[in-house]
Amino acid sequence: MHLLRSRPAPRGASSTRTACLRAVAGVGVAATVAGLATAGGLVTAGPAAAAPAEVAPGAAAATEPASRFTLAVLPDTQFYSRYAESEFERPDRYGDGNNPFAVQTEWLAEHADELRIPFVAHLGDVVDQVNQEGEWRTADAAMQTLDDADLPYSVLAGNHDVRNSASNWFDDQYDLAAEPFLRWFGPDRAAEQSTYGGSDPTGMNQYHVFEAEGQQFMVLALSWRASDATLRWADEVMAQHPTVPVILTSHDIIGIQDDGVSPQETGYGLRLWDQLIRSNDQIFMTLNGHFHGATQLVKQNDAGHPVTQVLMDYQMAYEGGNGYLGLFEFDLTNDTISVQTGSPWVVAKPQEKLTSYDQAFLEGPNQQFTLDIDFEQRFAGFNPAFTAGSADEPSLTQAARDILLDGFVAPDPITTSLPGSTTDYPVVEGTLAHWRMNGRNGVVAQGGVIRDVAGNNRNNLMRVPIAQSGSPTAQLGDVRFTDDANPFSSDGAAVCFANSSKQTDRYSYLTTRSDAPVNTAALADGYTIETFLKIDESWTQSDNAWMKAIVRSGNRSEIGVPRTRWDWTASPVALGLSNLKEFQWTEVPIDTAKGDRTAWSGEIMVDTWVHVAVVNDPATATTTMYVDGAPVLRNASNTVGHGLDGAMPWLFGADWVDDQATNGWNGCIGETRVVDHPIGQDEWLTARVDLDGLTVTTPAPDATLSRTVTASGTGTPGATVTVEANIDRRVTVGADGVWRANLGTLRPGTHELVARQSMGDRSADPVTVSFTVSGR
Repeated sequence: MHLLRSRPAPRGASSTRTACLRAVAGVGVAATVAGLATAGGLVTAGPAAAAPAEVAPGAAAATEPASRFTLAVLPDTQFYSRYAESEFERPDRYGDGNNPFAVQTEWLAEHADELRIPFVAHLGDVVDQVNQEGEWRTADAAMQTLDDADLPYSVLAGNHDVRNSASNWFDDQYDLAAEPFLRWFGPDRAAEQSTYGGSDPTGMNQYHVFEAEGQQFMVLALSWRASDATLRWADEVMAQHPTVPVILTSHDIIGIQDDGVSPQETGYGLRLWDQLIRSNDQIFMTLNGHFHGATQLVKQNDAGHPVTQVLMDYQMAYEGGNGYLGLFEFDLTNDTISVQTGSPWVVAKPQEKLTSYDQAFLEGPNQQFTLDIDFEQRFAGFNPAFTAGSADEPSLTQAARDILLDGFVAPDPITTSLPGSTTDYPVVEGTLAHWRMNGRNGVVAQGGVIRDVAGNNRNNLMRVPIAQSGSPTAQLGDVRFTDDANPFSSDGAAVCFANSSKQTDRYSYLTTRSDAPVNTAALADGYTIETFLKIDESWTQSDNAWMKAIVRSGNRSEIGVPRTRWDWTASPVALGLSNLKEFQWTEVPIDTAKGDRTAWSGEIMVDTWVHVAVVNDPATATTTMYVDGAPVLRNASNTVGHGLDGAMPWLFGADWVDDQATNGWNGCIGETRVVDHPIGQDEWLTARVDLDGLTVTTPAPDATLSRTVTASGTGTPGATVTVEANIDRRVTVGADGVWRANLGTLRPGTHELVARQSMGDRSADPVTVSFTVSGR
């Protein structure tokens, strides 16, 4: 079923390049126009990459030839487009003047024949800032590579690709003549694809029909907020192609829960399900980006058949996604779809530039998996003639691994796990304050306290009484404890600030005491500040733009900061959220004449817990912000420590500008810790205590003891030690790191003691000691 047509070679490739899969344009609907990276949760790299010959763990990389092809998927590329010139293409960065977007499409074009790729689907957010011409030029150049290679693709608009996404307009409400997306990726460009079938009247939506293994498949690409008219158009398209299986792509279909693994349905996704997907049996799979992470959901349509919905988006991972793309191997012989997440960008980096984030493949939950689908049975209701092609292709999953891993030496990855107990976090020397809410519930009383568990009660946080807060509209119930916390926080609790609004001047906040030692910590040796944050789903620009979560209060104009147009009377240090839902860390260093220094994240999802760490390293004079473990692209330089306005307090839940509180945080804040030097991720609150250091000091190996036996040793303070020696005992390791277990009177003879250290569900390998009990 191969060698169906030829494609011209891409630039730099062999001119005799032969195509293996034929793309065909659909017919029926005319093309008219009026004018797609933890984790919520921590997304971490999987195991270090295997040698090229090793089969992908968990993938259906069958060794026998079969009827196979690969669908390539490009999730959100917005940060590649935004930071191409300012970051990725800088000569001092990687030296090749390239960017991840360009490398992705170059790799796909180069290996399309080997991997039998008939089509590439982009999931939206092509750019980050819709009105920035340079970003569109970067995206245009990257996708032009596919044009030159005659490798067909679809592109849809995400929320960052349209001008008024915040207005929640549908596509038939856009000012189409002013939409940059239509100028760069509208119907005229789409029509150049051999697979193009047509666009809706707005031009924002398109469909393609490609052929692989002798069968046709449709990709129906719906842009941001498809209107009722667009959904009717989509229905018509499928009705005019009644035997073609359909993959629906859109930017928002399913989301992801705070655990970084489980799917979460969205309001717009349910709209698509109810008005389009469930009643159209041809739609067997949906693909979307937008929500940060990877997950999948299987639902039953009205015909009683499964529809697999897949989310893939790595924009908040290292380097704005680190070049990860999706490779979906369709095995029509063995009835599987094997999914891999790999990065041509990672393997193209110089070895000396690699970090622990740089893994050729991501192998965590929902990043590498296999779907079982009986294609003939699933499609029988609308295409009883569907059948596999000739079984003559080797494993394409394995082929992709062989290509990407050839010569690649992976660094050790970063991993993390859920806490086993409330004490399952590293205690770090130099901790100045550690505020935790564990065990608290209900409304936070006026004057109510959140303790500093690092041991200094003078650093405790207190809720400022409403009469003293400066807010004329605050209410007692606006601040509450909750057990809805980030799952990677061992505290398991948080404090939430509700109903905050700039328009109604409503806010509430917590403060340290005026004599708190942490107030005067200038952090000259650097620092690590960690917290867990969630933005309430009610967030709006008008009410909550530039709200602040954590502030070192004061007035910059009083401490030698050069006069600026913005924020000259704001606090010296603050962590908040911009009008575009980006985290902003702003600080004045000890040398206040240097002025403001900032670090910025990308867009943060509402109603999703994230971990934020801000690390200042005096050795490099940089402050780096990490969101869910990944460093952001824009960080602060030429900065050490904090410039202070006397002993002004720390605030949680509100900003401090013009010597008064304002602009409250609309969301939740989890446990927060301040350490007086930079620390690595192995000591962060998202790390787990080391359980491998258990020792047994008594009984000594091969010792002979009297019949009454006490076992003892050393371990991790707060951990549980389970001891088995013909009798079971569970004891807790003391604060001094010592444990003891009275085993009572044992019978004479040889015994084996097995000791295992654990924290909740986490446990280490056991330690075994043999000893003898005498008959006396």
